[in-house]
Amino acid sequence: MNETGEELVSVPVDGAELEGTIAIPDGATGLVVFAHGSGSSRKSPRNNFVAEVIRERGLGTLLFDLLTEEEDRFRENRFDIGLLTDRLVAVTEWLRTRESTRDLDVGYFGSSTGAAAALRAAARLDGVGAVVARGGRVDMAAEVFDAVEAPTLLVVGGADTQVLEYNREARDRLTSETELRVVDGAGHLFEGEGELEAVADAAADWFAATLR
Repeated sequence: MNETGEELVSVPVDGAELEGTIAIPDGATGLVVFAHGSGSSRKSPRNNFVAEVIRERGLGTLLFDLLTEEEDRFRENRFDIGLLTDRLVAVTEWLRTRESTRDLDVGYFGSSTGAAAALRAAARLDGVGAVVARGGRVDMAAEVFDAVEAPTLLVVGGADTQVLEYNREARDRLTSETELRVVDGAGHLFEGEGELEAVADAAADWFAATLR
């Protein structure tokens, strides 16, 4: 455990070691697992900002890398939804073996291709409490929409037109409780003033209401 209260972890999956950080406030009833298909998710300033807001609502967070540094050098791995889903499922099962996390309701915060992995993992596993997709390539999970039972929030920038269309279709086809929030004027990365704050608040509210 470091000075910020985060526990550095290494999750063994299929011969790989996935690095991550867990932070769980006292009395937490849920744990939000972050899933991003590219780059270093656990070090992403955007993901860390959202995670901090979620923890302020009394929920734990796990930020980790779905891909190793070596795997991330190959762009095609970022779009290998089967691989990303398998990794997310394995990490969730690992959490369920740990004394400090096994009793926490798990939710997923998925970005870009990680959102597709989050929906696929939620369709495969029992007991996933909620999903939030940020700028998600949810079209890459379309064949499992009818198997997703977790309440799902889709957050998309209004200027991210193609991804917005994917998410509108997902909203109409998902059979679980589903909402679509559009951040007016925002692009794919929500880099404008107040845009990421809007994402974080929407996600934190969703998880606080659904993870128990």
